[in-house]
Amino acid sequence: MRLGVDLGGTKIEIIALDENGEMHYRQRVDTPKGDYAATVGRIVGLVREAESQLGLNVNLSGSLGVGIPGAVSHKTRRIKNANSTWLIGQDLQGDLQRQLQCEVRLANDANCFALSEAVDGAGKGAEVVFGVIIGTGCGGGVVVNGRILNGVNAIGGEWGHNPLPWATADDLQMACYCGLKGCNETFLSGSGLQAHYQNRTGSSKTAKQIVALSEQGNIVAEQLMQDYILWLAKGLASVINLIDPDVIVLGGGMSNIQRLYDDVPKLWGNWVFSDQVNTQLLPPKYGDSSGVRGAAWL
Repeated sequence: MRLGVDLGGTKIEIIALDENGEMHYRQRVDTPKGDYAATVGRIVGLVREAESQLGLNVNLSGSLGVGIPGAVSHKTRRIKNANSTWLIGQDLQGDLQRQLQCEVRLANDANCFALSEAVDGAGKGAEVVFGVIIGTGCGGGVVVNGRILNGVNAIGGEWGHNPLPWATADDLQMACYCGLKGCNETFLSGSGLQAHYQNRTGSSKTAKQIVALSEQGNIVAEQLMQDYILWLAKGLASVINLIDPDVIVLGGGMSNIQRLYDDVPKLWGNWVFSDQVNTQLLPPKYGDSSGVRGAAWL
């Protein structure tokens, strides 16, 4: 039995999969934001409860993978690049292993998402899959022939902290938590969409509300959505130019916007260095459970 944990900014989820990918257990709890010790404790509690419910000792007859909103530094073995900033600098893998007394496999949550969709999801059978997270943040993961491309710096697929390509003077360069300005994340994440809306209107709306307003004919919201589609097309075109994936799978809250799958591919050819673009842009098969499934497959 494979246990997978998805450590998110707002929730922590655990599932158990058998070798055929069938789910046997699932549980979600809130993330104790800003409290590292409580976060570790909550993960440990979820694992112990799953073991109890399944009659399982993960150390003897299973595996445990954890998807995190960051990466493990090859230099320090501690967490880096996490938008859940209370994890940064912590030895999460070591702390979990000490408390659980079993091997814990850690991977970036976007890598887990990409792995899930490549193994038995929307990208099943494809040679190269690029998994995109456009939710609270903007992450990415690359899977080649069923294996995560981590990279020598543990940042494979981190397109969110490249600058928006082919930006114009009208594209507002907002500050990013990474310390730079104009990152893809500031344009393409749900929080980025909210920030741009507030800048244009002076009012605060959630990404979901902005999308709804655009569908209702609100001029400002619709113009922002058209800009968002253009930004996403440019961002993904730069990825296609670099790794030429067979399939790009969108995840995160923004992936629920159905018009993206039609509108973005109509535009990205303007920046792709090819006479045709055969890359498919697809929604995830497993929705917001893809990340936790990928963690189980680690």
